[in-house]
Amino acid sequence: MGTQPSPRHLALTLAGGLAFVLLSGPAALAQENSDCITCHGEKGITAERKGRTVSVYVSEKGFAASIHGGLQCVNCHVDLEGKELPHDTPLKKVDCSACHEAEVKQHAASLHGKAMKRGDPLAPSCSSCHGMHDIRAVRDPLSPVYPLKVPFTCGKCHKEGTAVMEQRNIHQDHIVENYSESIHGEGLLKKGLIVAANCASCHTAHNILPHTDPASSIARGNIAKTCTRCHASIEEVHRKVIKGELWEKEAHVLPACVDCHQPHKARKVFYSQGMADQDCMKCHAEKTLKAKDGRSMAVDVADVQHSRHQKIACSQCHSGVNVSRTRPCETITAKVDCASCHTEVAQQYAVSRHGKLMADGDPNAPTCKECHGTHGIEGKLQSTSATFPTNVPKLCARCHREGQKAAVRYEGPQHGIIEAYTESIHGKGLLKSGLTVTATCTGCHTAHGVLPRTDPASTVNRANVPATCGKCHHGIQEEFESSVHHTMLGKTDKELPVCNDCHSAHTIQRADATGFRMDIMQKCGRCHGEIAKTYFDTYHGKVSQLGYSKTAKCYDCHGAHDIQKISDPRSHLSRENVVATCQKCHAGATRRFAGYLSHATHHDPQKYPWLFWTFWGMTSLLAGTFLAGGAHTLLWLPRALQMRRELKAEEEAEEREAAAAERTVVDAPKVTEPAPAPDPGSAPEGDGTKKDEGSL
Repeated sequence: MGTQPSPRHLALTLAGGLAFVLLSGPAALAQENSDCITCHGEKGITAERKGRTVSVYVSEKGFAASIHGGLQCVNCHVDLEGKELPHDTPLKKVDCSACHEAEVKQHAASLHGKAMKRGDPLAPSCSSCHGMHDIRAVRDPLSPVYPLKVPFTCGKCHKEGTAVMEQRNIHQDHIVENYSESIHGEGLLKKGLIVAANCASCHTAHNILPHTDPASSIARGNIAKTCTRCHASIEEVHRKVIKGELWEKEAHVLPACVDCHQPHKARKVFYSQGMADQDCMKCHAEKTLKAKDGRSMAVDVADVQHSRHQKIACSQCHSGVNVSRTRPCETITAKVDCASCHTEVAQQYAVSRHGKLMADGDPNAPTCKECHGTHGIEGKLQSTSATFPTNVPKLCARCHREGQKAAVRYEGPQHGIIEAYTESIHGKGLLKSGLTVTATCTGCHTAHGVLPRTDPASTVNRANVPATCGKCHHGIQEEFESSVHHTMLGKTDKELPVCNDCHSAHTIQRADATGFRMDIMQKCGRCHGEIAKTYFDTYHGKVSQLGYSKTAKCYDCHGAHDIQKISDPRSHLSRENVVATCQKCHAGATRRFAGYLSHATHHDPQKYPWLFWTFWGMTSLLAGTFLAGGAHTLLWLPRALQMRRELKAEEEAEEREAAAAERTVVDAPKVTEPAPAPDPGSAPEGDGTKKDEGSL
């Protein structure tokens, strides 16, 4: 608004102004923003400034959305107030101090202000950082001084290769490049953490001074104060991590932050274990060291050196030490607080079943060290760690094995959990096959957020079980979520099944195991009772009840995890798929074969009338036959009994007659019978014998 317009636009403006004057009478005054926008709202408007042609276009929308949108042009361009249009050129430079007096004074005393005062063309002015007519609030994400954009705004001058860096020959720091790789830069630029330190946080926004100036925010004497704006209680915090020898030089004096953390390369620093740890180990390396209550206070140096905390100093965990004492640890009264580093894990633990027991003061509540150890803590990927997958069941069994302190709390049928798990398909895969990716206790219940299954936030709550199992069985989860059993699709007032209803929780078997196949019909029958009865009336069901596991079960026909309504084209029993389903067992199955009524029942006259009436017809015929035969038998029974009695009497009479006849024969006198007369033609026996002997 304060520049010379081009001749063409000047002529247009003069013509417009003349017409306006002729029509309105008195001279027009530039008091309203719309009067200025009449000319400066043209995108092509330019002016000459110090031998250069520059654009003097002002976006009406941009200005209206700016933090100055409620002001009038003449509030900043005060020399135009009451002046006629078109205005004279050049305009006076806008003085921001009219509203921002403190900031302008700081800028004037800063490196930037001094460079501007001496006429340095590269010195930044207010508009260099904030803009001109589209100035936004610092908290506005579109503002060039919004925290996320500050490094880019400062980088316009301080990035390697810019005119400022080249002309001033400033190459020693690679300031912007190093900052972007620092912990502050990563937090701000990669994670969007707008509270992370940016250029203005340390150097201030307007009072930028060299580090050699005692008044500078980054001077050695002021750097700690600058850092404490974000990092409170630096002295207390650093007592945990800095070697004791640094405190012995001068009491209560901290080394400057930049001595350890380079200004634009600030990273989390791990100090090597030196004097502080060595001082601790002078006593604690003794194996016989004990506390007053008899507990061992000995620490194995090898355990520490090979643990996950090998780069952590003793005082970082045992934070109550006071290095001003001969024995710093004599001031320790509080237990180690793992939450100081593992905040997220501690938050999960606090709301878990274990954490609530701890908060209630239950002596059986597990602590961090019970699972992870103390000084020899190893990572979960190390095979010797207690939290390595193959060791997790043993770890949890310390409390959850039958008879241990957690198992005694169990109510209902959930006893023998560890024993059941070791015999399950998951347990055998882990403990016998060494399959470390199989489900463990922490895989289902989580490591630190263990909650009872009745809690809606629990990973083993009915509503969350599919997602929990889906972490490993992702493909099956996708199938299940599209089936009629999923809550999003199943329309029923009954409770829909989830994974553990069919597979159980800790006693999971292989799906192709005989025991599972034989039991699955009963599990389906818990919900589909009537259908299950009809199944057991069929050939498939009767053979299954005889113990034949290879005959078709529910899931062989309907599917296991992708069950759909039969009317759904995706169903295994839809018209398009039913033949292929039957052919899995019956290779020669045709469409006529597939017409077999798999759940036909003679109890339903509406659905199966022919079967119903045939069954009852045959049943009636059979019943009638037996009834007629039974009646005939009953009617014939008296006659049969009479005939039996008569027959028995006759038999007894015959027996009496036979006995009498036998006695008569025995009692009769004996008679000698005469000898038979000899045969005249035969010789006497004696003569014949002698004759024969003589002839011999």
